[in-house]
Amino acid sequence: MESRVLSGSTTIHGLPRLRRLTTTTTSPVAACFPTTRPTTGAVADGGNLVWGRQLRPGILFEASPATALSPVTKRETLLRPCRTAASSPAEGSDSGGEAKVGFLQKYPALVTGFFFFMWYLLNVIFNILNKKIYNYFPYPYFVSVIHLFVGVVYCLVSWGVGLPKRAPIDSNLLKLLIPVAICHAIGHITSNVSFAAVAVSFTHTIKALEPFFNAAASQFVLGQQIPLTLWLSLAPVVLGVSMASLTELSFNWTGFISAMISNISFTYRSIYSKKAMTDMDSTNLYAYISIIALICCIPPAIILEGPTLVKTGFSDAIAKVGLTKFISDLFWVGMFYHLYNQIATNTLERVAPLTHAVGNVLKRVFVIGFTILVFGNKISTQTGIGTVIAITGVAIYSYIKAQMEEEKRKGKAA
Repeated sequence: MESRVLSGSTTIHGLPRLRRLTTTTTSPVAACFPTTRPTTGAVADGGNLVWGRQLRPGILFEASPATALSPVTKRETLLRPCRTAASSPAEGSDSGGEAKVGFLQKYPALVTGFFFFMWYLLNVIFNILNKKIYNYFPYPYFVSVIHLFVGVVYCLVSWGVGLPKRAPIDSNLLKLLIPVAICHAIGHITSNVSFAAVAVSFTHTIKALEPFFNAAASQFVLGQQIPLTLWLSLAPVVLGVSMASLTELSFNWTGFISAMISNISFTYRSIYSKKAMTDMDSTNLYAYISIIALICCIPPAIILEGPTLVKTGFSDAIAKVGLTKFISDLFWVGMFYHLYNQIATNTLERVAPLTHAVGNVLKRVFVIGFTILVFGNKISTQTGIGTVIAITGVAIYSYIKAQMEEEKRKGKAA
């Protein structure tokens, strides 16, 4: 069949003159092609007709008089994709208009659970390896320096490759971070002195008193009013720690006093941290604090343990386990120390205050339980009961404090 191309003004004998048909339709296609009569000249640019059909159709949209007079605007409106009511607002999807969602966004609870798992695992491994080192190398000041030194090297290498990019620091920020780093250094050293002197489980039981010191410092140093319910929740903590200390088989005053000093140091670290609030990300902030703390830890290690280490300390350790294992243990204990602190920071940034509180309590339970199993520490019945009471008190305190923080956050948001 011959196809005849007709213009709008051509007439063939025997056939009626073709007229422009105006139809009304509700189909999805028609929704994309409005039937509103365009301005003058719009149809002439649309192409010729083949038996009433349009060749090379121009998808014309309603335009204001200003845009209709502009040839550039009219050209830009041609062949513009149509979005029907059934289409999703997300573009670039493969099926049904659904946007591609990554695994991290699709399962946030699973990712957060993985962070908690890694935090607990790295913390347990650190505590076990740390105590094993002290069994043949009882020099906590030097080991504390190694913990921070390995972490600082890790941070410097990370900065070197740009993961993360190093944040700049000035003299004003340095003045704010120095008190935080000094308290961090004192708390870290005294914790290690306690770990070397007594069982790991007993040190963590003593460190369960840290909320008590935090509440006392907030009340009497910062002048913040602590509710009576919060003070009452701390009573089981004090009672439980007292019961555990009286019958702990590995008890000695060096371990007990060092753990208490650690609690006080970390409490003041929290106070100075609030005064040194900054927009710097937590990874860079912890790196700078580690560098300053390392500088603070080196002098006491040299003064108190340096002469003994040079005479017998290193040689005795190498004779017991060999040079390779000795260096390997020191390296890995430093890596696990830094990684568990970094993962803990990243984990706690992902969760609400209540989850944060519960996570901290469960971490202490995991560490106490695993170290008892690994080292086979014998504990009396009273010590076990006291530990459970203390941890329960910490859980109650954390729950009440988390609710207070959540209400305060909602109040600020409102």
